[in-house]
Amino acid sequence: SPGNPVTKPDGTVVRTLWGELAYQLGGKKAFARVKADDEKATNPGDVLRELFKEHGPCLVLIDEWVAYARQLPDQSDLPAGGFETQFTFAQALTESAKLASNCLLVISLPASDTQDSPHTQADDAEVGGIRGREALERLRRVVGRVESSWRTASKEEGFEIVRRRLFEPLTGPDAFKQRDVTARAFADLYHAQGAEFPPECNDGDYEKRIQAAYPIHPEIFERLYTDWSTLLKFQRTRGVLRLMAAVIHSLWEKGDSNPLILPSTVPIDDARVQSELTRYLSDNWAPIIEKDVDGPSSLPLKIDGEQPNLGKLHATRRVARTIYLGSAPTAAAAHRGIEDRRVKLGCVMPGESPAVFGDALRRLAAAATYLYQDGPRFWYAIQPTVTKLAEDRAEQFKRDIEKVAEELDARLRADLGEKGDFSRVHPLPRSGADVPDDLDARLVVLPAEHTYTKEAGSAAETAARAILESRGNTPRLYRNTLVFLAADKVRLQDLDEAVRRFLAWKSILAEKERLNLDPHQVRQAETQRQAADGAVAARLPETYQWLLVPGQANPQAAITWQAIRLPGSESLAVRASKKLRNDDSLVLSLGSTILRKHLDEVPLWRGNHVATRQLVEDFARYLYLPRLAGPEVLVRAMREGIGLLTWQTDTFAYAESHDESAGRYRGLRGGQVISLSR
Repeated sequence: SPGNPVTKPDGTVVRTLWGELAYQLGGKKAFARVKADDEKATNPGDVLRELFKEHGPCLVLIDEWVAYARQLPDQSDLPAGGFETQFTFAQALTESAKLASNCLLVISLPASDTQDSPHTQADDAEVGGIRGREALERLRRVVGRVESSWRTASKEEGFEIVRRRLFEPLTGPDAFKQRDVTARAFADLYHAQGAEFPPECNDGDYEKRIQAAYPIHPEIFERLYTDWSTLLKFQRTRGVLRLMAAVIHSLWEKGDSNPLILPSTVPIDDARVQSELTRYLSDNWAPIIEKDVDGPSSLPLKIDGEQPNLGKLHATRRVARTIYLGSAPTAAAAHRGIEDRRVKLGCVMPGESPAVFGDALRRLAAAATYLYQDGPRFWYAIQPTVTKLAEDRAEQFKRDIEKVAEELDARLRADLGEKGDFSRVHPLPRSGADVPDDLDARLVVLPAEHTYTKEAGSAAETAARAILESRGNTPRLYRNTLVFLAADKVRLQDLDEAVRRFLAWKSILAEKERLNLDPHQVRQAETQRQAADGAVAARLPETYQWLLVPGQANPQAAITWQAIRLPGSESLAVRASKKLRNDDSLVLSLGSTILRKHLDEVPLWRGNHVATRQLVEDFARYLYLPRLAGPEVLVRAMREGIGLLTWQTDTFAYAESHDESAGRYRGLRGGQVISLSR
């Protein structure tokens, strides 16, 4: 350091840079040439050129000169001299090296303040504040007069430097064959599904880029050199080396066998890797990573655990890693984020479907707290998205049961606008008094609190039995007209969650001015409300899936209940009536000979005849008879049977009245078409 002279093994005491330079060139003898200037901390002048000539050829390397010079005071109070003396020495050094025929002088200055850097202004912390900036500017002016500038390594050169530093060179034909086979497999994937990946992946040179970067995927280098190198402290190749060394060591410890190291395989959950990925960022990213990217309780792991098709590939976790690597350093930039096609590029391996990762991306974007989306671009940020606000509001709606019930009620009633083959639908009756005792077939949709389970005595079956048995305080007569639709107890929880999410997004949009949402957040809220609306629409038929059908085997048997799971996603009443119709549990057309069969077998005759009104009531009353859509079904069957020419043997006749005293039927008709009403 400038304040502490160095004592060499031979007893020589060195105080200044020029003293150190002379000693390294020629030992104690060469140092003696500058000893006086070293002791007085004065510029040695032409002595340097003479030393270069005498001890050449020589290569002089000076690194971290700015860090050294900024420690010096304005006055020569320290053994190493003062601030000004450094720059007179720098001038003498550069001129001497220029004049010497066998000397090469290499000086490194911070790249963050060079013209070739993406940063036009150096960060004070990088060069050491105002003092360091002044030292940097002074050195640049001195060196700039005689310099031959070397550019920092290009991206392609950086790839090769990193690969050579971290991996042994490939040896033998088998190693090169494995590399080429891997590169070809990835290239074939990108060609076969070109629309799923960035355009450059279809170029013929991309396969060569994979070979050159092997076993690291070029996309990792692209993100590190394009995005992470914009961070002032990342130091390009040095930063890439530090990070990739930690990544490779972690993957080696875990026995990773993937063909390439992709962005999605970077183990961000590893403490060493995470440290390298957060140390250059100005804000605290650890909680964001823990919650939304790659932690033991993170959202991606939860989604993968809930979705087997995603979990077997760890698809959501891989998507989250790729987005973080491609977006964290540019979270505050104007053009931030990473496109969905580039996310897939960082994830998909040969043999895997890009669609799986697209699904994972959609699910992650819909649920993450810190993941933003704008069209096809995705990025993580340290500020919670409106998704977090929506989550909080959805949680609050757990305490506002009435609003959730109102929304579900409205959804049900809107869906039940389609009646299917039922004459009417009774939604959410509070008791049997709300269900009329009529002659036509109807569907009763039970309230959400009366859910169905396969266990005996479920709330749905109890409620349905009470409605079937009575209308208020009056016993129900026409029991063969009712069937019941109930919600599945487990699925109702999913529907409740979907309704709460919808209400949350709806309320956010209603308050967008008060919440001061920017256009992007408004678009996100609109997209999420639409998605939540679709989720409610999809879960409604999944929840109201149990059809409870009362029946009776014969007049002496007890009433039984059949629970039928409804398939499909049509409106509730349409699904229910279709299922009943297919199972012959709801009859829309009754054959006249079938009617005669029921008349004879039960029997339904009252003596040698039965009144048409009585017959209509019988079919509406008795559960052991077919359930007719309405009295008109029976009327059509009677009209058909009366009109048959074979009515005497196959069906029946019709009479306007019966004269009991005379023992004859008046207005008897058979084998002819008549007008008949219910």
